[in-house]
Amino acid sequence: MNGPAQSVGIAGLYQDMIIDHAHNPRNFRELEGATRKIEAVNPLCGDQLTLYLQLVDGAVADIAFVGNGCAISQASASLMTMAVKGLQQDAALALFARVHTMLTTESVGDETKAEIGKLAVLSGVWEYPTRVKCATLAWQALRNALEDSDRRENKK
Repeated sequence: MNGPAQSVGIAGLYQDMIIDHAHNPRNFRELEGATRKIEAVNPLCGDQLTLYLQLVDGAVADIAFVGNGCAISQASASLMTMAVKGLQQDAALALFARVHTMLTTESVGDETKAEIGKLAVLSGVWEYPTRVKCATLAWQALRNALEDSDRRENKK
């Protein structure tokens, strides 16, 4: 089945998943032993979070966050923590780039959506410019944490 009925069904599924992650965020906790801790704020919406990252041998061994904000920021942070746990730093940065493009660009192909899996539930955010910062808040914190790690490694 193609057409409007399918679009509404997918949109509803996406909305349900965002609501689920907003109300029951995964990896919502402080992380003891974190090697990176990044504070992030979106003053437009009042979103704020602290991202905790534990890097081991260049990989995201564990990741968690605490904070509060709108449903989109909480869901995006929850989905992000699930998606990057276990990834090497370079793979996590590549995922950041794909997701950032999806969140800020109108035309994202099915190939990109396939590459990002469940994160595709956020694909409609670009249509609401005031919500883009909500959805990208945790992702920007992740990029800052990973790039800070790269800078520290290069100084050694």
